[in-house]
Amino acid sequence: MAIPQRRWVLHIDMDAFYASCEQLTRPTLKGRPVLVAGVSGRGVVAGASYEARKYGARSAMPTHRAARLVGPRAVLVAPRRAVYTTASRRVFELISRRVDIVEQLSIDEAFMEPAELAGVTSEEVREWSNRLRAEIKEETGLPASIGAGSGKQYAKIGSGLAKPDGVFVIPHAEQLDILHPLPVNELWGVGPVTEAKLATAGIETIGDFARLSEKEVEISLGGAVAKQLWWLARGVDDREVAPRAEAKQISSEHTYPQDLTAPPEVDAALRRAAEESHRRLLKDGRGARTVSVKLRMADFRIESRSATLPYATDDADTLLATAFKLVRYPDEVGPIRLVGVSYSGLEDALQDVLFPELDQRIVKPGPAATDFETGVSDHAAAAGVEFTAEAGEKPGVWRATQDVFHPEHGHGWVQGTGHGWVTVRFETRATGPGRTVNLRVDDPLLRPADPVDSLAWGDWLHRSI
Repeated sequence: MAIPQRRWVLHIDMDAFYASCEQLTRPTLKGRPVLVAGVSGRGVVAGASYEARKYGARSAMPTHRAARLVGPRAVLVAPRRAVYTTASRRVFELISRRVDIVEQLSIDEAFMEPAELAGVTSEEVREWSNRLRAEIKEETGLPASIGAGSGKQYAKIGSGLAKPDGVFVIPHAEQLDILHPLPVNELWGVGPVTEAKLATAGIETIGDFARLSEKEVEISLGGAVAKQLWWLARGVDDREVAPRAEAKQISSEHTYPQDLTAPPEVDAALRRAAEESHRRLLKDGRGARTVSVKLRMADFRIESRSATLPYATDDADTLLATAFKLVRYPDEVGPIRLVGVSYSGLEDALQDVLFPELDQRIVKPGPAATDFETGVSDHAAAAGVEFTAEAGEKPGVWRATQDVFHPEHGHGWVQGTGHGWVTVRFETRATGPGRTVNLRVDDPLLRPADPVDSLAWGDWLHRSI
């Protein structure tokens, strides 16, 4: 018999959110291995469909590697932030009708603690969660997974176990049986450094960690954070579910055990920090206007330089190129110990740029950088995967996966272009799989379109303005 439980915390996570939005609004992509990564083959994957994940592709993986793993069936699409933020807004508007307090973590996940679930059984929680998922699916067409437990840690683990498109409830009486066999890095807050420290002590699972004494935890890790992780491993998690303050800055920095003394070493460190910050920016769901580069020298001097773009963007190439314009090298400042990159001036509204390639060119500052070119790109196109270089929004020049409109055929997206012709698949969420039409690139009736129109949520968008 199911036993009522005093507290239930839920974690909702939209499944493969970016890729699911692409498959929703471009129905011919349903069931296909989609990589939301841009069509140039550079940069990192922002989202991968479950069909792509079967090949080993995943978010934050270099695009060229993910494309090679998937092979010729890979479908690369340029990210369309406006679509994802609009879909997210509708999902969370729906959730807010059911739950008073929602702690939104990012564009596609949140914690909830519905008052109506206090003191109910695990089966009642499962039924409630499935009703919410069904409402989201019916109203938006998007899949979601929900985990539930006595605290945030167990809800988060539950949603991972629920994927894809399911519910996983962890009753209080069973949580340690479920929690303890899991790898220790599944514990929220255990990163690579903590995991390595625990591994040297022979700790591989959450259960191994939980069985340590408090004194052993202090010796192995030390600090208040380690003790909090230990309590989580032992099943104690009374953290409050509360709305989060929006981050004003997203950053990543690394201190190196040996001083960086050569420009290629600094370049690699800059790329590492920029890419980590970019992954966090994508998860946050906003774009950045300001890029800052922080350097700490071997003598502990700190230098921070910033540049502000005239528009907010989440384009990895633009942000990285801006960082390269700011960085300085050891022959100017001496040996470098720490390199960090931060993005600020965060905004929800992103702008399309007429000639994005102008801001994406990596131009290193000063004479110190002139002898060190970027070399052969490690983002070469995968064999059997066709990449189309992105172009500016000039009349008659179209880029692959761009949203377009034609008065005769409706809303569509560019599938390819060449030899004076452009191939367009005309479809939206509402149409089902559409047909392809070949048009002249200079067809006067073909024009760029708002990506949000592919959601075909006209009535809701009109009400939500």
